[in-house]
Amino acid sequence: MTALTDLSLAAMQAGLRARDVSARELVLAHIAAMEAARPLNAFITETPELALEAADAADRALAAGTAPPLAGIPLGIKDLFATAGVRTTAASRILGDFRPPYESTVTARLRAAGAAVLGKLNLDEFAMGSSNETSAFGPVVSPWRRAGSDAALVPGGSSGGSSAAVAARLVAGATGTDTGGSIRQPAAFTGVVGLKPTYGRCSRFGIIAFASSLDQAGVFARTVRDCAILLEAIAGFDPRDSTSLDVPVPPYAARLSPDLRGRRVGIPVEYRAEGMDPALDRLWQAGADWLQAAGAEVVEVSLPHTPHALPTYYILAPAEASSNLARYDGVRYGARVVPEGGGLAEMYEATRAEGFGPEVRRRILIGTYVLSAGYYDAYYVKAQKVRALIARDFAAAFETCDLLLTPTAPTAAFPLGARREDPIAMYLNDVFTVPASLAGLPAISVPAGLDHEGLPLGLQLIGRPLDEQGVLDGAAALEEAAGFTAAPTRWW
Repeated sequence: MTALTDLSLAAMQAGLRARDVSARELVLAHIAAMEAARPLNAFITETPELALEAADAADRALAAGTAPPLAGIPLGIKDLFATAGVRTTAASRILGDFRPPYESTVTARLRAAGAAVLGKLNLDEFAMGSSNETSAFGPVVSPWRRAGSDAALVPGGSSGGSSAAVAARLVAGATGTDTGGSIRQPAAFTGVVGLKPTYGRCSRFGIIAFASSLDQAGVFARTVRDCAILLEAIAGFDPRDSTSLDVPVPPYAARLSPDLRGRRVGIPVEYRAEGMDPALDRLWQAGADWLQAAGAEVVEVSLPHTPHALPTYYILAPAEASSNLARYDGVRYGARVVPEGGGLAEMYEATRAEGFGPEVRRRILIGTYVLSAGYYDAYYVKAQKVRALIARDFAAAFETCDLLLTPTAPTAAFPLGARREDPIAMYLNDVFTVPASLAGLPAISVPAGLDHEGLPLGLQLIGRPLDEQGVLDGAAALEEAAGFTAAPTRWW
């Protein structure tokens, strides 16, 4: 018999409605898995008692025939989403034991849909990182291992706790946020599906801000259909978010189809990076062949400003972070450090020095520099112009095709600590994901194969604005053709 934790989210829904399993049984199985997997350090805060309350409510609703769509489904929440009365840290010392008096729109919608939330998942501090090593609560360890090696690997970042928890079967799905690839890259590293919707498709209300013009909530799950189900639950207009799009939310799961007849898929020539892993290049070609077999026409396209995307992102994102993180001053909430005999300025300095980690401080300094007098026009304004050109490249490509196919990340997961002292090498992890973020486009990573050491590799599909359905359909075709069933062997 398949273990309850191995079931897909859709299979859990079916089992609950058929009364083959109770929500309490399902949640208890995942609580046991979560407790056994503490060596992964995927959770910052566990909330089993709240999950069981939701499970009992789900069982009552299922018996009465009034159950909402996610009744009793065990989920995890990236600890960047405010959860009323539940510790919310952004993986930073500066927030300490902060317990918000309000709930993020995304998590409120999941709770209203009946989800049983097992806890808050670890991440890079303030979502700044590509390996989940900058967390003040320690790094998340990937559930995967290289063949013949016991070396600990990174789960990707910033949503590494989310990707690890889904891959290790601790939750059926999880929320994430994607600023420059923080859902898609960790999904690729851990062999799960990660979906970043169009900017504005999901509300940012109650999400602790990193870079406001880039941050977007999204989801992790083990199948494309499961991601479609979760997206349907969290998407929609929110008047509390000025960037929220007032457009209908389609029934993504009901419309999901791997039939791509009549669609064109573009292969961006600029994404063939020098030194790319040959296994990844072969997988990319295989992905194109799979989409063609599903009925799509595959063509080459050009996105000429792609080489400028990464430096553009690492000007704009730190600039916005510099502004957003100015609120953490030790005055209103969170940590406060006051040196003996010090005044207000000394409190600011001491609080931020102790509260922020090295990567966050680095990005604040970069952002403050590019926004400073004498450098604003040379860096920030120029980067905004390049961002517009990158968006224009995508718009031109989508005049001739419906989807774009690229690798998700340039390599498979790497060992903990391998790139910690080289920020440039770390930033290069996002080379394939950043362009779509700058343009605000929907994109998904699908596990499509293993490298020569037995580690997952992902393929990315990018779609037109608000065409999450097209992205999901293309992902379903890739998923069906790839037949990816590999899972991490439990070592924890």
